[in-house]
Amino acid sequence: MEMKKEKSLIFLIIVVSVISFSYGMISAHYGTFPFEQLRELKNFIFENEYSDNANLQSKINFVIDLENSSDVENKRELLKNFIWKNFEVGNSEIEFEESIFDERYSELDNLEQINKITVMMEYGVDSKSYLFLANESNNKLIIYHQGHDGDFYRGINTINYLLKNNYNVLAFAMPLYGMNDKPTVDIPRIGKFELFVHQQFQFLDNEKFSSIKFFVEPIYVSLNLIEKKYDFEEINMMGISGGGWTSTIYPAIDNRISNSFSIAGGLPIALRNNFQDKGDYEQVLPEMYKLVNYPEMYILASYGENRKHIQIFNKYDPCCYAGEKHKLYTDLIKSKIKDLGTGNFESYTDSTHKEHKISQFALNIILKEITS
Repeated sequence: MEMKKEKSLIFLIIVVSVISFSYGMISAHYGTFPFEQLRELKNFIFENEYSDNANLQSKINFVIDLENSSDVENKRELLKNFIWKNFEVGNSEIEFEESIFDERYSELDNLEQINKITVMMEYGVDSKSYLFLANESNNKLIIYHQGHDGDFYRGINTINYLLKNNYNVLAFAMPLYGMNDKPTVDIPRIGKFELFVHQQFQFLDNEKFSSIKFFVEPIYVSLNLIEKKYDFEEINMMGISGGGWTSTIYPAIDNRISNSFSIAGGLPIALRNNFQDKGDYEQVLPEMYKLVNYPEMYILASYGENRKHIQIFNKYDPCCYAGEKHKLYTDLIKSKIKDLGTGNFESYTDSTHKEHKISQFALNIILKEITS
């Protein structure tokens, strides 16, 4: 009899657990009760957690070793040498396909054609990007970089918005994401395994190779090809999340980028004081950030005649980098750039929504900054 009661109790616990879990999934997916109440509670916590910036400021010390133009160029070379390990930059194989058809993009506005660029790198890692050419073009190019959310198709609304405003768009996904391959590698003393997350890249790194190359080489190689085929008068860059991070580090090493925009793209290491802001492999690699830290990267991305780097953070972002921590370093970066004599930096808080996305508010800022 006692055994029967125990079995009934265990069965009841399992049933209640399954129902609770299922309801939780439904609540999260469809926004039913108590999703909104929990989100409001989270936003309240965000408001209080990130409002005490003065207290956080007292615990950090941003070191910026940039006093003149020579320092800037030396830091840029230092970063490039770390990424490419002093080997040839842009030596990857590349394929170019003109006028491809992808039905997912058949309804885009002002689209003349789509060209596909494939870059093949070490260990079978590749990058497949699309060049969306505008029918009515202002002869300017914007690189759009998708984050860890997957294929750049997830940014179709942003791509369409840029095309409607007569910009040509070169769209990338992060390594291993979207249409990009997930190759199997065989590493001595580790074995064979499929690459499917960025943390695994650390097993490839050695004194002669850095996996950070996978994030920037495709852009560099693609731009070299595009410059031979087209005559765009300006190249800009923008990205969300991991794409926002890429839209910081890439302009830091390539001053062909005039205006760059990082949306929810990361914070200096000292400001990542919670689990949500921890960042992926590429955002927290000690060997790189000890050479060139985040504030210095912001300056490298901003520095130069007619160049600017803009950061936009979603105040109520449910994913990462919520709040207004960027205010702790914005004035410092702007002051340093002023001392250096050229370049522009600015940061914005987007409080118009409660999602991890590029909002209309952000797009308005981007178009305003590009045309100003």
